[in-house]
Amino acid sequence: MARKDGGPDRNEQAGGKKPRRSFLGGLFYWTAVLAVWGLIFAVVFFAVFARDLPDTSSLYEVDRQPSITYLDRSGALIAVRGTQMAPPVDLDALPDYVPAAFIAIEDRRFYHHPGFDPIGMSRAMALNLKAGRVVQGGSTITQQLAKNLFLTPDQNMKRKVQELMLAVWLEMKFTKKEILALYLNRVYFGAGAYGIEAASQRYFDKSADKLTVGEAALLAGLLKAPSRYSPVSESKRAATRANVVLNEMVETGAITPAQREAAVAEPVRVSRTLASQHAQYFIDWLDKQIRGLVGEPTEDMVVETTLDLTLQTDAERAVRRILDRDKGRGVEQAALVALDGEGRVRAMIGGGSYADSQFNRAVDARRQAGSAWKPFVYLAAVEAGYTPATPVVDQPLTIGGWSPRNYSGNFAGQMTLAQAVAQSTNTVAAYVADQVGRDAVARAARRLGVTSEIGLQPSMALGAVEVSPLEMAQAYDAFANGGKRVEAYGISRIRTPSGRVIYSHGAGENGQAINNPSLYYMNQMLRGVITSGSGRSAAIGGRDIAGKTGTTSDYKDAWFVGYTGGFVAAVWVGKDDNKAMRGVTGGSSPAAIWRGFMEAALPKLAVQPIPNGPPLPEGWVAPDPVGDMMGQVQDPYAQPQEGDPNAPPIVDGEPVPAPKPLPNDQPVVRPTSPQPSPKDAPRSEKKPEAVFF
Repeated sequence: MARKDGGPDRNEQAGGKKPRRSFLGGLFYWTAVLAVWGLIFAVVFFAVFARDLPDTSSLYEVDRQPSITYLDRSGALIAVRGTQMAPPVDLDALPDYVPAAFIAIEDRRFYHHPGFDPIGMSRAMALNLKAGRVVQGGSTITQQLAKNLFLTPDQNMKRKVQELMLAVWLEMKFTKKEILALYLNRVYFGAGAYGIEAASQRYFDKSADKLTVGEAALLAGLLKAPSRYSPVSESKRAATRANVVLNEMVETGAITPAQREAAVAEPVRVSRTLASQHAQYFIDWLDKQIRGLVGEPTEDMVVETTLDLTLQTDAERAVRRILDRDKGRGVEQAALVALDGEGRVRAMIGGGSYADSQFNRAVDARRQAGSAWKPFVYLAAVEAGYTPATPVVDQPLTIGGWSPRNYSGNFAGQMTLAQAVAQSTNTVAAYVADQVGRDAVARAARRLGVTSEIGLQPSMALGAVEVSPLEMAQAYDAFANGGKRVEAYGISRIRTPSGRVIYSHGAGENGQAINNPSLYYMNQMLRGVITSGSGRSAAIGGRDIAGKTGTTSDYKDAWFVGYTGGFVAAVWVGKDDNKAMRGVTGGSSPAAIWRGFMEAALPKLAVQPIPNGPPLPEGWVAPDPVGDMMGQVQDPYAQPQEGDPNAPPIVDGEPVPAPKPLPNDQPVVRPTSPQPSPKDAPRSEKKPEAVFF
């Protein structure tokens, strides 16, 4: 349309296009467009991520594995395995500094955010980018609660978004106080404890409302990594972390600097039962047995055990002291098993540190027994007619091309069997085993409780048999209890917390494994090991003690197994890599551990002298005391006298061993001078070397 003045219309000049919008009109238009698309994106986004959100109706349900509580023989708590829950604690019942400790270290802005903290997330992101790794998390307490209640620990974008959504939902549904209470009652504190009440009971043997400032700081510090900051296995690291929490509490005003100093000055004492970490080897041993006895646990159980925590503590101290003392000689690991006369395990040490290694050397390790094996040789001998007074000859010997040598490197000539036992003479043990039959030796060991494979090669007589400390204690128990075979056990009863009995150990009779006079002879000779033989360092004044040392070639294993009336303990020391120690014998480190343990334990036990066992044969007359057979009883701590032709050289306070024997499978070669043997000790037929019992 033309203008009146004949010029073109403005719309025609623009080619028919609409006029431009004003700035405000454009801003309104594009804001509306973005809002619509943002809404569409948000709906799609939340539809995708909320599609498989968990059911929040499970908020108050607890999905956990049944717990197993282990008690010692007097009812004291040893350990709790599985999930431990406690009744929810009322937040108002806690001292103010307890929840404040968690807020200070986990979420300072807890009372000022809507479930997620953009400021905290930004700060954490900046610190992580600067460090090039994750050094700080940005999750709030509400987010952590959402994750613990509803989500898996997977680290991915979808889970993080769901965590934010659930955190906002929790903030809309609950008050801050309710969220904090839920968090403290459900978070995991390590050691199987969920919730602050269970954690307080587990670590400090007290209810949460009695926590001190230092204890609250320690528990708050645990949450970052419960195993890494455990006050049991990582005490120094836990203390450092607790100090960080205390500093944060001062900065947030939860406590005063004076309260912080008081908390630092007051030691935090962890529960004695948890601090006794070596008892965990015993619990591991039982844990494997429980499912075989009662099946997979479907409810909480209480296991009443045979362990005596006071004796366990004595054992731990004895082992730790000698490991520290003799580490310069290459003593790296130790194991100890103590049984009473019925086979009940009263103490068990499976290694130097449970925190460093959970491998139970008392049960699962198989190491050569050395001369600690010889009592089975001599038991077979006395059952075949030998007596402590039987004359034998210590002289060169070759059996199947194998020539055993004595520890001293010398040969003492004629002696009694009792002297050969006391001095642990290798040639006599090898000769006697060959005479009575190594199969008879194997049967004697098996009858007493050795369960490992037993080869019949000639070196078996000197302990070339791999056994566990538990087996050795079990087998020696027959010498201590009157000749009865026992099977070591650690579970007396399994019941529910309400008292319903699920399993009870039977009180079946132990069969007679050693009869008399064989038992009488063996106890006499093994007493001689302590009074005048290789085990003199284990002697305890006023106690009826017997036992046997054991040392393997190249000092790879050292043993002492000793007993008194109705109580036996087996001790092994060595290295896990089977490398040699520096001159460590059964009469040194193992005997020192055994003596240290027994000196502390025996006054707490109603032990009697070693029993004689079943009635002796009618008309049988006991021989002269074993001390008379072996000559003058020696001072247990006397060193070999200079000039003694049979005394081995001394290096670092220990005798130097003979060279390592070189066994092979050649025909038997007899000594040039026949050794005397009893007429009623028949020679058994030889068995193939590959035979195992």
